Amino acid sequence: MIEAWQTRRASLMDAAVADRPALEGRVMDGPIGARPVRMTWPRRLAAGTVPTQPLRQPSMARRVGAGVLCAGLAALGATVVYRLIERPRRTVPQQAREPEHVSAARYLNGAAAVLSFSVLTDSAMEHYRGAYHNPAMYLAPTVAASALANSIHMTVTPEHFGIARTMLAGIALATGLSGFGFHTYNLAKREGGLNLLNLFYGAPLGAPWAITLSGLAGLAASRLVAESEQNQPGRLLGLPAGPLLAWGTVAGMIGTVAEAALLHFRAAFHNPFMFLPVTLPPLTAAALALAAVNPDFARWAKWLLQATAAMGTVGAGFHAYGVSRNMGGFYNSSQNVLNGPPLPAPPSFSGVALAGLGAVKLLEAR
Repeated sequence: MIEAWQTRRASLMDAAVADRPALEGRVMDGPIGARPVRMTWPRRLAAGTVPTQPLRQPSMARRVGAGVLCAGLAALGATVVYRLIERPRRTVPQQAREPEHVSAARYLNGAAAVLSFSVLTDSAMEHYRGAYHNPAMYLAPTVAASALANSIHMTVTPEHFGIARTMLAGIALATGLSGFGFHTYNLAKREGGLNLLNLFYGAPLGAPWAITLSGLAGLAASRLVAESEQNQPGRLLGLPAGPLLAWGTVAGMIGTVAEAALLHFRAAFHNPFMFLPVTLPPLTAAALALAAVNPDFARWAKWLLQATAAMGTVGAGFHAYGVSRNMGGFYNSSQNVLNGPPLPAPPSFSGVALAGLGAVKLLEAR
């Protein structure tokens, strides 16, 4: 009887090659007293997922993501190569005192560097938690790393203008906009769509705007150096750069506050210091808006921007304390760092504040 059962099982295994779906999950009868055997097959794994995840069904989003990843990496690779061989031209002669528009560009490049670092660390962790299920999820940390290196070099030498520098900032901007589209799609396909629960636990809508702001800051710094005259207030898009940058910083500050308010509301504001990111930055944005209209308020805006930048640094410490309070603390970092307060999130306020300080530099020059 055992020999007959083994023969039957072998025949079914041979037939499985031709009719695999029909045999999936079928229970095979064994000898009397033996446990039934269920036909099981190894599940297909989604390519590129880290850690590996099963491929439930072919997804159009994954195909689109793969195309976006290939196009993005090709553009980024070509731009990086051009960046390495390009010799940027110096737009400002060597002099004892740095012109105001060059100082403002230094602040803007510093803001781009801080925001790129925040995106690099945050997207690497959050996309790992999502197992990089969509191939496009590899693009954000890759572009952020390139933008970080580019921004640091631009901060050191802000008086130099290069086409590749501008192109890398543009790629960062495009990456943020496409990431916002992917995150919106992720929320829309969930049960209930864009409701409060999905905003709490789905792909964060505000996260891609950090790399978008980094790209905008880099573009503004590059064009400010290229279009400004020596010892003259800079201009962007034919308009005075100071007020334009101030209003842009106000918009970025409001968006960052909205993201912090949503997540701190999810945490029920259990720590009184959690109210600080939703009170100080709005005051700073209001002061900067007044300074854009009347430069006499630039001094007050400058103090508040410095306080906001310091708050972003201190906030990272509070988030680290929040991670340490979880079960196991940092000894269980593989779980707590992913599920606890995001460590790279508070420095986004510092990056936006640095851009505002660049705007104030130009407002004071007026």
